[in-house]
Amino acid sequence: METHLEVPPPKFGTPAGDPSQATLLAELHAEVIRKLGADAESLVVERAVLGIFFTGVKLSNRAGGLCATPIKSVPEAVCCPSSARAMPIPGKIAGRQAIQILDDLYRPQDLRRSLAIATLNALAETLWQRDGAPSGAEIREGDAFDALNIQPEHYVALVGAFPPYMRELRRRNQRFNVLELDPSTLKPDELPFYIQADHAPQIVPKADVFITTGTTLVNGTLDGLLSLLAPGAQAAVIGPTATLLPGPYAERGVTVVGGTRVREPDALLDMLAEGGSGYHIFGKTVQRVTLCLPR
Repeated sequence: METHLEVPPPKFGTPAGDPSQATLLAELHAEVIRKLGADAESLVVERAVLGIFFTGVKLSNRAGGLCATPIKSVPEAVCCPSSARAMPIPGKIAGRQAIQILDDLYRPQDLRRSLAIATLNALAETLWQRDGAPSGAEIREGDAFDALNIQPEHYVALVGAFPPYMRELRRRNQRFNVLELDPSTLKPDELPFYIQADHAPQIVPKADVFITTGTTLVNGTLDGLLSLLAPGAQAAVIGPTATLLPGPYAERGVTVVGGTRVREPDALLDMLAEGGSGYHIFGKTVQRVTLCLPR
């Protein structure tokens, strides 16, 4: 599913902590580093796998992190010389300080940013292991969709073609639309719910419930989408890309964050290296965790 929507443009190229560029990603970065303190300096990337569906990282303290692999964002993927420029440098990732990898959060190449977000999520997992669950959120296990209070009269805006969510919304006869860049990802009976991605500024403000994947963090559109939310709307950011720290999301109106915790990093990376998808990792090497945030 492609969700690079026509919303206010992303702001890359600025390190976290610069108040003039206070993007969600930058604030997540700043909060992780602030809370880890001196521990952040000592952690290095032990292993990284850029899989077909997900990018995974294991740090030297055995904490793992995930991010969706934005493979479709590399139009030059058929050409090795040009696509190589969009990639992290193979053979020079393992052994690097985690905080150095985070510099790629602010570069325009989506694959580099995917690795940086996976590393950020591994650092967030380090916080969970060291300090326990973050304050300011109710913690639930399971799919974040179930944490949303969707009523029959609600209108739901879904960013990205999530077959399980579309299937459930249709089962409920819920009024909804899916904003998607690539309509070919929808089945014929799903197309009546499709709206072009560049119509987000007209659709999102009408939504009682807004749902998007964390991949909008990778392509830089999440801040723009959240700025379109109507007051009082429920908003969910869901998927392994979502960093499990509540503060920066809550400040932007997000009410549910559905992310993951890596439980078996070695087994996970082995699976990703063999092309593993969500079906192969969720509930096995990876645990779904939901943060319910105050409204």
